[in-house]
Amino acid sequence: MSTATITAQREPELLGQTVVVIGGSAGIGLETARRARAEGARVFLTGRNRDRLDQAAREIGVEHAAAFDANDPTHLESFFRDLPGPINHVMVTAGAPHYRSPLAIPPEEARHDLTEHLLLALNVARSAASKVKPTGSLIFMGGTGARRPRPGLAIVSTVTVAFPALIANLALELAPVRVNLIAAGFVDTPLSASLLGEDLEKRRNELRATLPIRRVVGPAEVAALAVHIMTNTALTGATYDIDGGQQLVS
Repeated sequence: MSTATITAQREPELLGQTVVVIGGSAGIGLETARRARAEGARVFLTGRNRDRLDQAAREIGVEHAAAFDANDPTHLESFFRDLPGPINHVMVTAGAPHYRSPLAIPPEEARHDLTEHLLLALNVARSAASKVKPTGSLIFMGGTGARRPRPGLAIVSTVTVAFPALIANLALELAPVRVNLIAAGFVDTPLSASLLGEDLEKRRNELRATLPIRRVVGPAEVAALAVHIMTNTALTGATYDIDGGQQLVS
């Protein structure tokens, strides 16, 4: 039997399931939504920018898209409460890392930067707990790039270290719903482009030259990992690195 025949006969891995993507209008979130749709899932998208969100929904054939700030706990709770019926998986890619020294900004801004991602995870867990089926999962996005201390990375390093501990504990709190974390290095997304500006191509070239995989990681590869975590029901409480070996080189 040919490979083509085997592929044609494979049943979609998320057939009949419902996936919610928080922060799904671009980058990793959009690619995860696209991958989930290709695997037969019904997908709900959220994002802050209505125009970009509507365009993403049309592009991949999503029937429901809600525009709101996921860091607003009232809107987040209302979104999950109003979802029609139970869901299977939630993927959270909303938010951006804060690359600035806590010594150079007002205390309230430092407090915000330190807690934003962790509180978002807690609020999603709290709001989604009653909606996710027992065999389902919550997946959050973190990073690997700040595991090595460097000047200017105190805030993002602290969050990077704290996130896996929070995820592991949430996996116990929400069991049998599974909770996992994807920790990515540099991923070639619109967010990376906005953070690096004119230095984007320079960074791409550095990674192509130094990463063991000799290329830059793309959002579709992170999406593939996310869907695998959704479908493998033995995975919970863990952090999955995807950085092309970035941590192995200085």
